[in-house]
Amino acid sequence: MQVPAPQTPPAPLPTASWRQQALQVLCLAEPAAKVAATHALFAAAQALPSAPLDRFDTTTALHPDPASPLPGRPPKPVLLAPMQVPHRSPFTPEGLAALVHAVCHIEFNAINLALDAVWRFPGMPPAFYSDWLRVADEEATHFGLLHSHLHSLGHAYGDFPAHDGLWEMCIKTQDDITARMALVPRTLEARGLDATPLIQARLRKVNTPPALRAIDILDVILRDEIGHVAVGNRWYGWLCAQQGLEPLAHYRALARQHNAPRLKPPFNDAARRAAGFTPEELDALANPEMV
Repeated sequence: MQVPAPQTPPAPLPTASWRQQALQVLCLAEPAAKVAATHALFAAAQALPSAPLDRFDTTTALHPDPASPLPGRPPKPVLLAPMQVPHRSPFTPEGLAALVHAVCHIEFNAINLALDAVWRFPGMPPAFYSDWLRVADEEATHFGLLHSHLHSLGHAYGDFPAHDGLWEMCIKTQDDITARMALVPRTLEARGLDATPLIQARLRKVNTPPALRAIDILDVILRDEIGHVAVGNRWYGWLCAQQGLEPLAHYRALARQHNAPRLKPPFNDAARRAAGFTPEELDALANPEMV
């Protein structure tokens, strides 16, 4: 089991905006430090609900320190191409731990994705940054739940290989906020809405206390992820309205441009509706041109 060296989160600069602090937290490599700093930043913002809007500094274009890797992450897990990541059966203790680790890795990436949305894109309404800071906080909670469960199985984050598909799409969309909203929360993260019930059904067949605990954690994640996808849907719609774009047609164009993964059934229609997908969008999922 990998035991990472402790890393103390840097103290926030008194003059730093919340967007600057989000970038600072994104650069933290050690997971426990990143989780703690994410929670602290969200709590600080929540403690001042009527603070001046410039606490986010919505107008300044920020620039990362070239010496700081972006995102900050530990040396493990080893990152492989998606098709090279081994598939293990959750009916074995090692396979169950590998499945929990895979979801844990998704949630670590999700923290980074939300923090990246906070710092990277200037010129949005303050509510945009508040939304994504809350998402980062909830993703940090998910990571903590999964990592604690992973420890109970005799493992830690980094013990199994993983892939980097989520962050690769983050890089592809780093210069286009509309593409980011279209292809990260409402495409890649929305796939989690579809996949989670299938994973839970498989874990019910395993029917051991560790598998049942994983199901409970996935219930929490699914509930929150509906809200996260809704944030992406809301801001994608807002951006399309600002630019005079037809959302469904523009989504198709962005998916082709950035080689987004093809969406395949079964789809969790109830969760997608709760997350703000329109009937037209749900109908289009069955259209090969869309998926």
